[in-house]
Amino acid sequence: MLAIFDVEGVLYDAEYLPILAEKLNKEAEIWEITKKGIQGVINWEDGLRTRVEALKGLDYNTCKEIADALPIMTGAKEACRVLKAAGWKLMAISGGFTIMTDRLQKELNLDYIFSNELIFKDGKLDGVTLHVDSDKSKSAKIKIAEWNEKKENIICVVDGANDVKLFDIAGLGIAYRAQDVVKDLATTTLEEKDLSKILDIINKHYHLELETTTTA
Repeated sequence: MLAIFDVEGVLYDAEYLPILAEKLNKEAEIWEITKKGIQGVINWEDGLRTRVEALKGLDYNTCKEIADALPIMTGAKEACRVLKAAGWKLMAISGGFTIMTDRLQKELNLDYIFSNELIFKDGKLDGVTLHVDSDKSKSAKIKIAEWNEKKENIICVVDGANDVKLFDIAGLGIAYRAQDVVKDLATTTLEEKDLSKILDIINKHYHLELETTTTA
């Protein structure tokens, strides 16, 4: 069994670039592009490059401090701990950056993370290298083949328009506090701000008895 998570808005209770943008008083501008990208209104890759371009010159230490301070989503540690204990593989796929995702791998005990990379030159933000584009399923398929996971045994938990291709490779697609376009394509939706609630959904879908925090 494999669980695939989006990162910002799912494993982290935050969007990284808009917080960085506050340092340059560009949060309104960055949020605008972020929202359009999440909603699928603009080409996601172009949007990401534009946002990073607008933040060029930011100090590496600032970028790292903000990444290290991003709050982990309520219930994320619980959900990952229970799934891991039950022998599941955990993967995260982020349009965000290694500077913020590396920490999750340790804290949530994830098996693998795909993410993009911020480029720093002389300690200043200079650009971005894209490893993950708007079709996140391309990244996921690499590990799915390697781990030999069957579609019906894969779940994905996502919130943005740039995540929906993951639904094509999963047996159970959960839209977590998501955009409408995502809800329309998901198997089921979760509005409550508690990621551990996916355990109830998984139990019901697969007739499992994973440990949950809800009392019967």
